[in-house]
Amino acid sequence: MPSRSRIFLPSLVALGILAAAALARAQEWTWPEKPVNLKVLPKEFTGKRLSPIMRGFTRSLGVRCTYCHVGEEGKPLSTYDFASDQNPNKDRAREMYRMLGDISDHLNKIPPSADKRVNMWCHTCHQGRPRPTTLEEELGEAYRRSGVTLALARYRELRERYYGRGAYDFGEGSLNAFGHELLEKGDADGAIAVLRLNTSQFPQSGSVWASLAKGYLAAGQKTLAQIYYRKSLEVDPQNSDALANLRKLEKTPD
Repeated sequence: MPSRSRIFLPSLVALGILAAAALARAQEWTWPEKPVNLKVLPKEFTGKRLSPIMRGFTRSLGVRCTYCHVGEEGKPLSTYDFASDQNPNKDRAREMYRMLGDISDHLNKIPPSADKRVNMWCHTCHQGRPRPTTLEEELGEAYRRSGVTLALARYRELRERYYGRGAYDFGEGSLNAFGHELLEKGDADGAIAVLRLNTSQFPQSGSVWASLAKGYLAAGQKTLAQIYYRKSLEVDPQNSDALANLRKLEKTPD
């Protein structure tokens, strides 16, 4: 005769499974039939109509629900307070949505340049980024916070995450422009660090070698400036600016 423990054990396992399933159902979240606190979207919107818009926001900005709503990442959506206005990004999103409507109204006044009008949506500017900044702006913000070391770390971070996705311009022009910006600020050493990185990224560009030469010239290192102007001409013999600057340096007494 089977023991009582052997009889009860399967029953306890089954009860545990049922309890877990009940808890999962309790935590399951579905789009509400009648969303509340809609201030920009039409109040008659149903959850079914709201769903693709909210998902479009997250894809366009590369974010998750917690970016605009009150909730803890990793917790069930049933624990979120989606109606709350406590998160300031929610009002930012509303104002951006209003702005999108204004832009579309203006575009409708312009004859389309092709057979179909371009669809304006959040991704038009954001392209997977929470803030639609340029690469130079991102580097500038990092530089103002903590100097060139943080700016270069930010560049590598953004390149690792976004390269090939069209969110930022990782061509030679972005670092070149940022390096020249630092030269204008009088930070020759910072500019050299940026421009050296650019030469490692684009070693076949005469322009970036010439920019590095300019950085060393600003730092008072004439010999290195000459070396890198020659490197620029080696890569691009037609670089007339590099040739003119090199000849000028060679005629200037040390």
